[in-house]
Amino acid sequence: MLKEWIDDLRARVMDLLRPWLKQAATRIDPMLVQARGRYQKLEPRERILVQIAGGLIGIFLIYNLIYMPIVDLSSGLQDKITQRQNDLIEVRRLAGTYAQLKANLANAEKRTVPTGRDFSLFSVVEASMTKTVGRDKIGSITPGSDRKLTDGFIEYSVQLKLDNLSLSQVVDALYGINSLPMPIGVSNIRIQRRTQDTHSYDVDLTCVALAKNA
Repeated sequence: MLKEWIDDLRARVMDLLRPWLKQAATRIDPMLVQARGRYQKLEPRERILVQIAGGLIGIFLIYNLIYMPIVDLSSGLQDKITQRQNDLIEVRRLAGTYAQLKANLANAEKRTVPTGRDFSLFSVVEASMTKTVGRDKIGSITPGSDRKLTDGFIEYSVQLKLDNLSLSQVVDALYGINSLPMPIGVSNIRIQRRTQDTHSYDVDLTCVALAKNA
């Protein structure tokens, strides 16, 4: 394909140069006749030297005026092709990233809690802890500040402190949150062994829920 393009380009260039070449030939022909006459008068050894010099000049002109421009043109085309291929790879990578982000956003929208007055993260967490470990184990429970996220989401949070839990109760409390019918998670947790009873633990944790901002 490249060879055909080069041949076509060469034909077009020759069509453009043909009138100029004819005009130049008209002016040069008398000079050629004169040079030919002088060449015929040279000695055989001088003719050989002239032929060698003419061959070297011809090779120099062909190399610089024909071969090198074609090589430069081919190299430039190859560089452009390589650049286009790299651009295509980058576009495909960005398209893949966009598709992944879109899928993540769709998944996040499915894992949201209801918005409005009918939902209270505080009440849900309090009821879960009362059921799993008992109301007396809840040292404190404090609603956090609602935080607006990007893409129209709101993050609700509740700070919870549980006192004097056994290891099995710690597991029950976390399992109770994880098995709620709505997507509520734990963003931070700190479990500290009690000094008075090494088999009991105090737990500080933050429960969070994501809601779609209407």
